[in-house]
Amino acid sequence: MKTDIEIAQEAKLLPIKEVAKKLGITEEDLELYGKNKAKFADSLYKKLEGNKDGKLILVTAINPTPAGEGKTTTTVGLGQAFGRLKKRAVIALREPSLGPCFGIKGGAAGGGMAQVVPMEDLNLHFTGDFHAVTSANNLLAALLDNHLMQGNSLNIDPNQIAWKRCEDMNDRALRNIVVGLGKKMDGVVREDHFVITVASEIMAILCLAEDMADLKRRLAKIIVAYTYDGNPVTANDLKAVGAMAALLKDAIRPNLIQTLENTPAIVHGGPFANIAHGCNSVRATKTALKLADYVVTEAGFGADLGAEKFFDIKCRMSGLRPDAVVLVATVRALKYNGGIPKEELGAENLEALKRGIVNLEKHIENIGKYGVPCIVTLNRFVSDTDAELEFVREFCEERGCEFALSEVWEKGGEGGIALAEKVLKTLDEKESNFKPLYKDSLGLKEKIETVAKEIYGADGVTYEPAALKQLDKLCGLGFGEFPICMAKTQYSLSDDASRLGRPEGFMIHVRDVYVSAGAGFIVVLTGAIVTMPGLSKSPAAERIDVDENGIITGLF
Repeated sequence: MKTDIEIAQEAKLLPIKEVAKKLGITEEDLELYGKNKAKFADSLYKKLEGNKDGKLILVTAINPTPAGEGKTTTTVGLGQAFGRLKKRAVIALREPSLGPCFGIKGGAAGGGMAQVVPMEDLNLHFTGDFHAVTSANNLLAALLDNHLMQGNSLNIDPNQIAWKRCEDMNDRALRNIVVGLGKKMDGVVREDHFVITVASEIMAILCLAEDMADLKRRLAKIIVAYTYDGNPVTANDLKAVGAMAALLKDAIRPNLIQTLENTPAIVHGGPFANIAHGCNSVRATKTALKLADYVVTEAGFGADLGAEKFFDIKCRMSGLRPDAVVLVATVRALKYNGGIPKEELGAENLEALKRGIVNLEKHIENIGKYGVPCIVTLNRFVSDTDAELEFVREFCEERGCEFALSEVWEKGGEGGIALAEKVLKTLDEKESNFKPLYKDSLGLKEKIETVAKEIYGADGVTYEPAALKQLDKLCGLGFGEFPICMAKTQYSLSDDASRLGRPEGFMIHVRDVYVSAGAGFIVVLTGAIVTMPGLSKSPAAERIDVDENGIITGLF
């Protein structure tokens, strides 16, 4: 079997101008990045204002396991399947981060016969959006340290600096550093930190901003530090907004590429879902809805993270209303949740499947709490037996969910037709009554506890004293009505990665809280989650190479 990158490199791509024509977009409304990539020009948006919105379909999944679930592969394959059914469809995805690409997880372009291409470009530098975010973030950090060096007229307390530098790479050595060492003119000595670019507030702002004016309003609100008197100091106070916006002027424009079957794919933004809000940009999703009858988008990791944040942050802020949810699972992953080690997942084991399917059950229940119809799809593996598939089918249908097998990895769009037909059936027969899980007026602690109890199934929440103090401070500063962005392990419904299935009798432990004032949410750090990942003992970077003809190998 060919590797994903081999399949992608053999794809017959249409010129991106031809892909755009499928959506009624002319070349004058594109900014070309070579033959196969483009950004939307600003001129496009006014032309789309009168268009009716299409249907919005969110793809999410059970908690990820080493066995794999194939959420992005399913998203791409479903879009391709709509094309096979002669439906006007677009997929809307996030851009991959270099960190996991060179780490363990690999890229995020789908897999097999359901990929977005050019796969190498997308997984590496693409159109430079992440570099622009990194540069804007670090410009603000440089201006902050320069202000301290040049007399500190804003009375900033160096021990209360909130802004961190960023880099789009897994580099644990940068989590905690000291800057300003050397001579007097080398800066003020202080402790500093790095986060990965996809966890930075500027990435969140880019993905939530409606346009350039909104982007600048949000950038201005970023809190970089506090004064000795405890008052917030913003990016606007440092006169950083104009220069940061200039660095982001192209990055705010969504990107257009295609799938292996030439389905249009709008790819833009990339916040992680375990430490950020996990969704592609509002601008990309809204543009897609004006261009197509069906928009297939996804949210990162399991539904307890990505889908919850899609509903409670992205939809709340943007007014988006999802029409259906596709929940992806695999028999192998469900058996893993039932306690079977990875090397034994190929053998039929109905008892393990029965133990592990409770993870899927909890996610089905959670989606129902938002009032959105749910379709469960199993990403099929050759080792799956008829008895296992039938057990999952009956389990889902007993809970009022449509069910379909997905074979898009092997067959591309053809393998997603059964799923596409179930989605169309659901859209025709069931109405979405979407509503967020909690109201803005609920207190911050109550919001945290609502998500912990309702979505994770926790008994309650415990707090570090510093987190409680910070919650009180943020409420006093007027941020009490912000939604919350829970930073939690993706591997479990709890904040303990080792607790699989549907854990019971646990508490969520909150160790820190901070505000992303420009993004408009409160970040809540739980368990052992970190905002700068590290590399494994044998990272993917060791196996990636490029030959004398520029052909990349080892990327997946």
